[in-house]
Amino acid sequence: MRHALTIDLEEFFQIHALSDVIDVASWDTFGCAVEANTNRILDLLEESSIHATFFCLGWIAERNRGLIRDIHARGHEIACHGHLHQLISTQTPQTFREDVAKAKGILEDCTGSPVIGYRAPTYSITNKTLWALDILEELGFSYDSSIFPIYHDNYGIPDAPRHPHRLPGRSLVEFPISTLKIGSVNIPVSGGGYFRLLPYPVTRAALRYLEKGSEPFIFYIHPWEINRRTPRMDGMSPLSRFRTYIGINRSLGRFCSLIKDFSFSTVQDVLCSQGLLTRAPDKAPLPDAVG
Repeated sequence: MRHALTIDLEEFFQIHALSDVIDVASWDTFGCAVEANTNRILDLLEESSIHATFFCLGWIAERNRGLIRDIHARGHEIACHGHLHQLISTQTPQTFREDVAKAKGILEDCTGSPVIGYRAPTYSITNKTLWALDILEELGFSYDSSIFPIYHDNYGIPDAPRHPHRLPGRSLVEFPISTLKIGSVNIPVSGGGYFRLLPYPVTRAALRYLEKGSEPFIFYIHPWEINRRTPRMDGMSPLSRFRTYIGINRSLGRFCSLIKDFSFSTVQDVLCSQGLLTRAPDKAPLPDAVG
């Protein structure tokens, strides 16, 4: 069984933990590290003959069009992570629609191929923002991977289904972030700070256990997480600093082990193999005529 490997393409200064420290207006004043970090990941994936899904910020794509084209040219799936990495709960339906439509348009312009997948910044599709799913369908997305079935102070729908499924009453397919169920609690084991915090043998054992089931898991990582030189910023709360930097010196080595220990492909490929999606067309649809 192949599992879904996903990369959330963003700079370190765009994460939610720094949203109270770094204003969006100052993003352009920071040095760009996403290209070097991502190229490192791309080379590792090429060595292992792995294709992954890159959930890309429109803001990043706008400034690094060549990087997006290279990711696509290497056979990886380009998916959407919104434009400005803002929590959905801080947006109105209209501003959310505009943000996602802008990012989708930039990404499709870069690659000439349709973008059918979406992941919310900070997994911010929760019970309070389920209205966002209607807008994703209206914008032509085929799948979402934003729902994290855990308890968390910033995100999560603890009682959400844990495996890929078609959302009730919708055409949209959901690939929730994978968890290990222990008793009545879902434990996050499939990426991000959890990957950096837990000893790798524990993560591997948990993912092996999931692999024994009949459903694939989904794993995620950010390019800045594999760079031990990612800047440490002042002004963060102790909890945010812990979550952001714990284990970052070990993350690259763990990622190398992960892609050797498991078989991965794109989200689209995995969902097609599960009969939940059909293959997307090669070319992006032309924009609707105006006037």
